[in-house]
Amino acid sequence: MLNSNNKACKSRGFTLIELMIVVAIIGILAAVAIPAYQANTSKANYTEIVLAASPYKTAIEICALTKGTLAILTCGHSLNGIPAAATASGKVTSAAITTGTANATNTAITVVPEASNGILATNTYVLTGTLVNGKVTWTDNCTTLC
Repeated sequence: MLNSNNKACKSRGFTLIELMIVVAIIGILAAVAIPAYQANTSKANYTEIVLAASPYKTAIEICALTKGTLAILTCGHSLNGIPAAATASGKVTSAAITTGTANATNTAITVVPEASNGILATNTYVLTGTLVNGKVTWTDNCTTLC
């Protein structure tokens, strides 16, 4: 190409090598970012699972404080302010007090994740409370996503 002074002009643009370098950099960033994003999404979903146990946890602590027991006949569903078993909501399929393990000093809250959450579907969240000296101490089974 010639300009008005009959001198050759250098055309401006990106070379193929420069474009390939940019594509390679974007590929490397995507390879690192996508797994990190998926892990954070799973943790955020699991947070909703943990929060589903909160109403039960609080109500059981109040029942234990006022009644001095965790027995299912005293602190069971719909008794002394304990919520009834929850149905599907958001990432949660169900939330309930596990009646089979509740006695005067122990109880468990079980939250079942929605099956479509992949990794969460295999991790039922169980929060176990133990009554010692009028205080409920909670332990959970959270090992991979918290």
